[in-house]
Amino acid sequence: MSKKLILLEHGSGGRASRSLIEELVLPAFSNPYLLPLGDGAILDPMSGRIAISTDSFVVDPIFFPGGDIGSLAVNGTVNDVAMCGATPTFLSAGLILEEGLPVDDLKKILSSMNKAAKRAGVLIVSGDTKVVPKGKADKIFINTTGIGIVPSGVDMGHHAICQGDAILLSGFMGDHGLAVMMLREGFEIASPLKSDTAPLHKLVQDCMAACRVHSLRDPTRGGGVGGALWEIARACGLGMVIQETSLPIRPQVESACDLFGLDPLFVANEGCFLAFVAKEDAKAAIRALKRNPLGRNAAIIGRVTQGNPGQVLMETRAGGTRVVTLPAGEFLPRIC
Repeated sequence: MSKKLILLEHGSGGRASRSLIEELVLPAFSNPYLLPLGDGAILDPMSGRIAISTDSFVVDPIFFPGGDIGSLAVNGTVNDVAMCGATPTFLSAGLILEEGLPVDDLKKILSSMNKAAKRAGVLIVSGDTKVVPKGKADKIFINTTGIGIVPSGVDMGHHAICQGDAILLSGFMGDHGLAVMMLREGFEIASPLKSDTAPLHKLVQDCMAACRVHSLRDPTRGGGVGGALWEIARACGLGMVIQETSLPIRPQVESACDLFGLDPLFVANEGCFLAFVAKEDAKAAIRALKRNPLGRNAAIIGRVTQGNPGQVLMETRAGGTRVVTLPAGEFLPRIC
């Protein structure tokens, strides 16, 4: 029996579109805000400042060890909101489907989004679905927009980073980027890698409850840990020094990076974040992070300085120091 496929008429706005929404989307995301199926969702009044973030996901392949494009889209935007110090509450989701996408694949992705949203405690309240001709996309692209509430008294950002701040990384780096790349290129290693995609807002809240957090950043696509530090150093006008021996990285990720000539500093992550905290609070922050399973591999990786404004330096295992600069070439493509 032939597989059911997404057809152009599923994006036409007619009967087929209605059927797609009623049979697949509503059962996956059903909630009082979405059920009216209006042009937008009407939300209850919110108390406090609102954080908002939007992102688009085009990962290839769409299913990978540890997750898929659906869970990645939800977690990625939840985490972007969390990096503002906010508690994520609502998401919208836009789906761009390629003609010929198996309906069963779409079902799996919608189910994954639903599970990720429930895990994160957010509701998907609005969205849109479009279908493009075969060859005009690659299976499925997803755009998600998230909003959340910033607690009173929270004021984080690059402007709040101070000389002497400790730089923390909440978990292993490089897991996501290497897991996707290894699958896409057909490589196998003795200890298979999994993406670290996960919602981080509760881990962020643990950290904020334990110490004074000056700034947060999730080191995803766009340069990983190294790229994020490089951008932040330039934005705040201060210098940063990190220690190579302190960077949390799995042995198999380090070995794979050596094999393919990659710098793990610039490989994307989807389940850890960078935190800039007051030096005297660093140990308390690490203790709080390690109590959460998502933060058990947290580490202090460096410090903020005035001696090298706008630059990131790394103290190497060999005892030398090198400048961390963005690679001239393209980062790993299509990993989020």
